[in-house]
Amino acid sequence: MNSYETRLEKIWDWMDREEISLVMFEDFEPRRDTTIRWLTGQPGDALLFLFTDHSGNRKSVLMPWDSIMAETYAKADIIVPYNNFDRSPLKAIRGVAEIMHVPHGAKIEIPPTTPYPGFLTYVGELSDYDVLCRGNGAAEHALALRAIKDDEEIRSLRKAADITNEIINLLEKKVRSGKIKTEADAALLIEIESRKRGCDGTGFETLAAGPERSFGIHAFPAWTAGPFATRGLSILDFGLRFHGYNTDVTLTFARDPCPKQQKMMALVENAAEIAGNSLKPGNNTSSIACLVDGVFAKSKKSMVHGLGHGVGLDVHERPFLRNRGKEAWDLKPGMVLSVEPGLYDPVYGGCRLENDFLITEDGREILTEARIVRL
Repeated sequence: MNSYETRLEKIWDWMDREEISLVMFEDFEPRRDTTIRWLTGQPGDALLFLFTDHSGNRKSVLMPWDSIMAETYAKADIIVPYNNFDRSPLKAIRGVAEIMHVPHGAKIEIPPTTPYPGFLTYVGELSDYDVLCRGNGAAEHALALRAIKDDEEIRSLRKAADITNEIINLLEKKVRSGKIKTEADAALLIEIESRKRGCDGTGFETLAAGPERSFGIHAFPAWTAGPFATRGLSILDFGLRFHGYNTDVTLTFARDPCPKQQKMMALVENAAEIAGNSLKPGNNTSSIACLVDGVFAKSKKSMVHGLGHGVGLDVHERPFLRNRGKEAWDLKPGMVLSVEPGLYDPVYGGCRLENDFLITEDGREILTEARIVRL
């Protein structure tokens, strides 16, 4: 059984427990869901239907916009061009229900991102079925399963991290030699060098902020032609995507920092070390976030964003390291998380340090090698 089949079986098992016959996943603008890639390998732009009759008959039906792409990358029991159903999800779900002989009155679940007017349309189109659209359904269950990576996913994430580390080292070398002078120089180097090394590209728009703009958590614009790594604190936040899987790291470049900036750097490094050492199976994500908040509070500082998040097919996915909200997780082997403590000041700029970690049976493995670079 390959990785896709193993993942599908977990969803089908859940469907049987919930007595659901047909589930639809959607990955089209404006409602994206990388779970389809997780379950089939299809890079995007598709509908996926999972069917079970609760007696062992299980089928996956993929409806891609680009059927040639699907034949190359995807694995599903049935691949049918979306065009066959006029690119209409209503016609598609009705068609699959008929093809799979879903009995009248059976439960059919549609994505929770479906707007309410759309839900009413599905109810009208599928009046002979029990249509579900809920926040704690199949999509949520898939996201929870995705929080723990399997061996194949971990291999891709390790490879993405290895390439990320190569580029981190290259960035430091070129900044020190004076070959990177602007934010654009840094951002474009990452884009070009990642693709040279076999990456799909960057996982998100690189954030390169020189000393005049590093006060922002996420600089706007993301990068400019302005100076980078000049006197003060510069932030470089980027991630690479390899076979769909992402890294997320942040470096701070410090040149001739003043005492207040030095204190920020020391606090962030201390917080990163404490958080990293706390990443162990059984430890609670909210408790770790509170621990780091306490580190900053002792120096009358506060961090205005979460401590970190899971990484995988999405740059931000479960679990989340934060002390806000009700969602707290106990860490488990196979989880991959970024940890990104940071401090920001409108006068002295910002300092953030972010690395990715794999939770193992007895602790954690540091995947990336971002750091505060003192020039």
